[in-house]
Amino acid sequence: MSRPTHVTAGPYAPPTPARELTVVSADGARLHTEVHGPEGAPPVVLAHGWTCSTAFWAAQIRDLAADHRVIAYDQRGHGRSPANPVCSTRALADDLEAVLDRTLAPGERAVLAGHSMGAMTVLAAATRPRFREHTAAVLLCSTGSSRLVAEARIVPLRAGRARTWITARILGSRAPLGPVTPVARRILKYATMGAGSAPYMVDACARIVHACPPGARYAWSQVLDRLDLDDGVRELTVPTAVVAGTADRLTPPVHARAIVAALPHCVGLTELPGLGHMTPVEAPELVTGRIRELVATYLDDPARPKDANGAKGANGVNGAADTARTADTEGTGTGTGTGTDTGTGTGTAAGAGAVDGADVRAKEGA
Repeated sequence: MSRPTHVTAGPYAPPTPARELTVVSADGARLHTEVHGPEGAPPVVLAHGWTCSTAFWAAQIRDLAADHRVIAYDQRGHGRSPANPVCSTRALADDLEAVLDRTLAPGERAVLAGHSMGAMTVLAAATRPRFREHTAAVLLCSTGSSRLVAEARIVPLRAGRARTWITARILGSRAPLGPVTPVARRILKYATMGAGSAPYMVDACARIVHACPPGARYAWSQVLDRLDLDDGVRELTVPTAVVAGTADRLTPPVHARAIVAALPHCVGLTELPGLGHMTPVEAPELVTGRIRELVATYLDDPARPKDANGAKGANGVNGAADTARTADTEGTGTGTGTGTDTGTGTGTAAGAGAVDGADVRAKEGA
């Protein structure tokens, strides 16, 4: 398959996969799928969000592929996966199961990371047999399980019927986005990213989002408008970490906090001050680090002793639900703190702004 023509240069230019394949879902939908990194390495599966593509995960793929087998796929109608008339949460779950079944050996488990609609895909698949067979742990980035339009803050009005109505019309527009212009970048940055996001981050996101076909954007907006995956949160029994930006206008932190409260096995909430909806792009080191922690803690490694709950060692996420909050400054950096419960929890925050420190709180029952 040819590489997409809309990608940008620099750190967010998608790396070349070790191999590409087409996965066929339950209803015949064809899903462009990429595998990066060495075949025998610990597997990580990445699911992108609404209007995005595998290119959205470029920073994570580039870092993780050095010592992980990274599997990324285009959701139906996005990237290089053809449009399909069936758009539903059931279809999202079918597609994820098909990718897991095709790319992982029987019984082989992976860490799954989903952003926005990709995280909703994980919630939709939570009860599926292949999902449970193949999933060791999960990272949910910038997502919600219900009331997406009612809680969205892209329209600067008080919460209520007027704001919800206007928001639904904006997100559900059929109009093409057109070329990536300075005005388009400003609009996208306002709606989806933090104020401190670097121009090259905004440009990368704009190119990816503007490449999404209007038909697919509209069809999936209707699914998101009526989304209700609250039951999926309660059924997601594997260890799950959550990341959210405090300036996220599409899925504000109220969603992340509700998910954390309902998860059976939450191993950490990381809130990133000043960051928006595009956390894997805005805070690439933080998101990649969270994935690495989950791999180190929950994927099978015979050399690593397990605790009574089946988690391996104390690698920053085991046994503690931690909240990392960082100070807003300029530049780049990280903040780290630790808390203990049955294990050790570590919160790390990094993004467009430098971090003076992190306040990490361990909560019981993680």
